[in-house]
Amino acid sequence: MLPLLTSSKGQIMSATQNRFLSTLSESSRAVILSQSTEVPMPLRMPLYAAEQEPVFAYFLTSGMASIVATTEDGDSAEVGVIGREGFLGSLHLIGPAVVSTSAFMQLEGAGVRIPFSVMQSVYDTSGEIRNHVLEFVQQQTLIVSHIAACNRLHEAEARLARWLLMARDRAGTDTLDFTQEFLGMMLGARRTTVTLVASALQRLGLITYSRGRVKIVESMKLEEIACDCYQVIKHLSADLYRTGQR
Repeated sequence: MLPLLTSSKGQIMSATQNRFLSTLSESSRAVILSQSTEVPMPLRMPLYAAEQEPVFAYFLTSGMASIVATTEDGDSAEVGVIGREGFLGSLHLIGPAVVSTSAFMQLEGAGVRIPFSVMQSVYDTSGEIRNHVLEFVQQQTLIVSHIAACNRLHEAEARLARWLLMARDRAGTDTLDFTQEFLGMMLGARRTTVTLVASALQRLGLITYSRGRVKIVESMKLEEIACDCYQVIKHLSADLYRTGQR
């Protein structure tokens, strides 16, 4: 077990790399950090399982998590991504509905974890933290709704460009380690389609792609290839946690 976080400068600076935490008041942030631990978050680390209450809520300070829906036949599709802008476990806090998705680390990183039962108590008793949680859940809902339309209406090349930019924004890095299997799950396409689309973007000089590693080379040009959904999602993210500032 890693030690309890203290108020030392280094630990606070690490925790506030998470946008949810950094935009709280100092007192509300201290409530969470005083009962949290810093943890490494390796690739494929499970964060919560479908239809089960999480053991911990996780605030990522680096890396990225995937939210995945799985059918009875075992087929899976990514339905959301969370990075440093939010935390894992928000849907479980806000009501009694059973959460049918699962979550795991898609890009390795680090974070701050707090026992879920403690986070539930904090949510129930702190108006500021509860408003932050609800704002994050609303943003995620709007993004998921927009992506559902995007997946139905736009071509694979534009969707891959949009998704890579979203991943870059959340992970805070241009180098993304993704397997063909995962990219296919994200696009809802076969590996051959992923290879063709990624190769097309590489020929244009927008990315490099080899052995499960994607590096964004020309982000501005990649934005031109991406559908306009990326700009909509980018604006939703930019407005996050501005309650009381509008």
